[in-house]
Amino acid sequence: MKLNFTIVPLKFAIITVLPNSWQNEDYLKLLEQMEYGDTTDLTDAEVKEMCLLSLADNEPEAAAKIVLAHLFGSRLKSGQIENLSHEMIDEKMWEEYAELSLHETFFNATQLLYEAFNGTFPHPEAAGFKVKISPKEKMAQSVFDKNTEIVLIRLLVQGMPQNTLINRLFEDQMQEGAFEDAKDIIWQYKMELEDDGSMVFEIISSLYWFHDFKYADTYTAALNIESQPS
Repeated sequence: MKLNFTIVPLKFAIITVLPNSWQNEDYLKLLEQMEYGDTTDLTDAEVKEMCLLSLADNEPEAAAKIVLAHLFGSRLKSGQIENLSHEMIDEKMWEEYAELSLHETFFNATQLLYEAFNGTFPHPEAAGFKVKISPKEKMAQSVFDKNTEIVLIRLLVQGMPQNTLINRLFEDQMQEGAFEDAKDIIWQYKMELEDDGSMVFEIISSLYWFHDFKYADTYTAALNIESQPS
């Protein structure tokens, strides 16, 4: 059985900072790691400013190592962090690193370092877009109750060219079954339900995957319900 949807792209923007990516607590921990000293009299704005200045007092590779150690902790070995601190000066690790589950965090790391060094590191760019999804069958809305990222990607890709990157790399997963990387491709999303049963999604992902969606017009998309993971 196929479910049918009308997809209306509402907005597409390139964003350089992800919502809620850095908290005051993060800046304080980085300052502590860099042995800044007493921070009790600093305002939140000053804490961030001092963190950026303190990072910039290091060589770029050393600053990258500090940020990566804070963000990844035990998820990466010290040797990996050492290598990555050099590689990320020239490479977009949020696109190129083999493990997709780390991409969003690499983006946040590069964003902070890019700001601290006024360049030097690659300019981080992500896709932030809004779409209205209107199901044509009453029960179609329920497919979003589970595996939301999988359903979103399978509908969104139908608005992009057949040879778009995500379609080429995940051709089989676009059709049926499990798609474990979906949750790491869609970094963030929010959904609002409208009175007519339509859903408006705000989505953040890597521009690497969704740059072609910038050119999408209103389109219809179908989803084979039997092919969705249970």
